Amino acid sequence: MAKSDGTAASLSSTLISNKTFPSWGNIIRLLPTGTVFMFQFLNPILTSNGHCGLIGMVLTSILIGICGFSCAFACFTDSYRDGDGMVHYGITTATGLWPSPCSNSINLSKYKLRVGDFVHAFFSVMVFAVLSMLDSYTMLCFHRPFFESTQKVLLVVLPSVIGSVSCAIFMVFPNTRHGIGYHPTSPDGDIDHS
Repeated sequence: MAKSDGTAASLSSTLISNKTFPSWGNIIRLLPTGTVFMFQFLNPILTSNGHCGLIGMVLTSILIGICGFSCAFACFTDSYRDGDGMVHYGITTATGLWPSPCSNSINLSKYKLRVGDFVHAFFSVMVFAVLSMLDSYTMLCFHRPFFESTQKVLLVVLPSVIGSVSCAIFMVFPNTRHGIGYHPTSPDGDIDHS
C-alpha cells in the first residue's frame, strides 16, 4: 500500500510538472537569455543541489540579486544598426540612447526612456523572482520544510498567476526594445523600433 501511495505521489508530481513547464517556457521568453542561463548554470553549484548551508544561502541570495538586477537593467538597454549594418547597444535615457558612438546618420531621440520601460523592468524582475524561487534547488535550500507541504500549490498557482498578470501588462505596454540579452524578433536580424 505504501508503494502505491509513493507511485501516486510521483505520478501527481510528474503531471504537475508537465503542466507547469510549458507555461514557464512561454513566460521565460520575457527574460534576458544570458541572465536565465547564468542562473540555471550557477544555482545548482551554489546551492549544492539543494543541500546548502549558510554560505550557500548567502551566495545564492547574491546570485538571485545580481540576476534580478540584470533583468531590470536589460529593460533599459536598446540597440540600433548604423549605416554599415553594425549593431550598437546603449542605455536608454531621457534624451535618447547613451553612449552613441556611431550615430551620425541615426536619430537616437526615438530611443528615449518611456514609462513602459519601468513597467517591463518591474515585471521582468517579478517573473525572474518567481522562476528563481520555484527552482527546485532554491526551494530545497531556503524553504525545505515549507517546500514539502506547499509544493503542489506553488508549482501550479504561482507561475499561472504571475504569467497571466505579466502577459496582460506586457500587452498594454508592448516592448519594442532589442537590448542587451534579447535577440531581434525578426528572422533576418533587422531591428525595427517603430
